[in-house]
Amino acid sequence: MKQTLTRLVLTLPVVWLVVSLVFLLIHLVPGDPILQMLGDGATPADVTALRHQYGLDQSLSVQYGRYWAGVLRGDLGSSIRLHDTVGHLIVARYPYTLALAVTALGLGLALALPAGIAAAVRRGRWLDQVLSVVSLFGLSVPGIALGPVLILVFSILLGWLPVSGAHGGGAHGGIEWRYLVLPATAMGASLAAILTRMVRTAMLEELGQDYIRTARAKGLSETAVVWRHALPNALVPIVTVVGLQFGALLAGAIVTEKIFSWPGLGRLAVDAISNRDYALVQGCLLSIGLTYVLVNLLTDVVYRWVNPRMRG
Repeated sequence: MKQTLTRLVLTLPVVWLVVSLVFLLIHLVPGDPILQMLGDGATPADVTALRHQYGLDQSLSVQYGRYWAGVLRGDLGSSIRLHDTVGHLIVARYPYTLALAVTALGLGLALALPAGIAAAVRRGRWLDQVLSVVSLFGLSVPGIALGPVLILVFSILLGWLPVSGAHGGGAHGGIEWRYLVLPATAMGASLAAILTRMVRTAMLEELGQDYIRTARAKGLSETAVVWRHALPNALVPIVTVVGLQFGALLAGAIVTEKIFSWPGLGRLAVDAISNRDYALVQGCLLSIGLTYVLVNLLTDVVYRWVNPRMRG
């Protein structure tokens, strides 16, 4: 418990850094959101009034202080283009991104665990070689290239799955599994390739340990040796990788959501960047960044729980 509290306290400077970087980086982006919103026909008076309304006429330090005050109150401001609070927009879109990331993670684990175990158990045989080639291919093909291929094959040519969106009735109709398959596959394929190689390496290391030879000498079946003894210990380092990759999935969802018109936080962020909607971009990036920090914290806690040597 003491180590967990210490880890939580150490996370606070990271949170401060994330909030500060999000604020500063957005203000370094060239362009004036007020001019883009009003258009070329706007009068100087209109520009001045709207810039004052959104607090953009104040110094950077004052805006930074007001932004921190808003973050602590849970008030992330209002969207210039969508005329709604940033918090409401994020709450409406975040479940879509989370569902996509969780599904991609589940798909990656479902493919990687049996593949990695099989490759380790049959090291050097044809199955191991085939899985190594497939995983290497999965690592080499980014989601931005795999996504259009999946759409071409399964949506346009075969007509099995829809091209885009999350629901037949639009973005606010919930999530239908048919709309989730392709974007989750595009994100989960590279993750499965990474985890397959990780599981194989970890399993090979455990299968060469003395306690495995002892278990086999006692007459235990190979199934019991692999699943009851080697796998639980092999999962210890994999937990850290899974946590980090889940955070990467949330960040990588930006590209996938744009390709599949998925109504999640990533697509909202891309549209906000195009419109120079500072408050909305800040809110989206802050949500993704803080989620990444939270996932890393939870990963550290789970790692200490599954690894007896880290307890105390």
